[in-house]
Amino acid sequence: MNIQWYPGHMTKTRRQIEADLGQVDMVAEIIDARIPVSSRNPDIDSIVGGKPRLMVLNRADQADPAGNRAWGDHFRARGFAVLETDAKTGRGVDRFSAVSRELLKEQIERWTVKGQVGRPVRAMVVGVPNVGKSTFINQVAKRKSAKAGDRPGVTRGKQWVTVDQGLALLDTPGILWPKFEDERVGLHLAYTGAVKDDVMDVETLACHLMDDLAGRYPDSLFQRYKLEVPEKPDGPDAIAYGYDLLQAAAAKRGFRISGGELDTERMSRILLDELRGGKLGRFTLEWPSEG
Repeated sequence: MNIQWYPGHMTKTRRQIEADLGQVDMVAEIIDARIPVSSRNPDIDSIVGGKPRLMVLNRADQADPAGNRAWGDHFRARGFAVLETDAKTGRGVDRFSAVSRELLKEQIERWTVKGQVGRPVRAMVVGVPNVGKSTFINQVAKRKSAKAGDRPGVTRGKQWVTVDQGLALLDTPGILWPKFEDERVGLHLAYTGAVKDDVMDVETLACHLMDDLAGRYPDSLFQRYKLEVPEKPDGPDAIAYGYDLLQAAAAKRGFRISGGELDTERMSRILLDELRGGKLGRFTLEWPSEG
């Protein structure tokens, strides 16, 4: 499955981020804690350079707790600050200001020496579409100042959001990269809704998702769909593994179309909706140890 989704405004956004870096003291990068590799723009490291960085593991409440710990350790080892949040409910967001000030502790001390007491921290907030960036900003600011939506790419031009006298945020439109080199990156973004559902075949996507969940979290499939997950076969039979599971789930739910054929398309949409809604439990599909 070759997923490519790079609207023209993404190129403009990259240039905008590069131009605005000089106006900020740090960069807060919002990523999806369930897919920390796929939900990061690999270009951000080169764009941001040496700017102090805060990695916000958003939707941490939907991710495997062990995965959150592993990724937190991984990013701290790279010199980044880390904050676990659930922007939808606001959990963890109230620590943003304190964590940011700790990250910039030495810089703030230099401001004080120069007589710049009370100078506000200016943070740029970046992230791929639909990782909860605008919702996060609204929670930090305690008001609906950044436009948020379930559709990828809702945020457009840059927006300054003043949180209080000591903190100002620069919101930027969500930015993806021009090409997904690894097929799994495209799949993971599609699972979680970061790319539009109409750019791929929903049943093919659901088959891959079934395969992934069966390998990592078979208990979630049993709990939700009462599926006894068999061991994945070797060879050519492995290709049909995800589809067989999708059919089994459709049968358990009683999803059939005229003639009694299993309605795997309906089951596919249900599977994706329930995954995105947290109904399949907490899961992490990427781990630092994998590469």
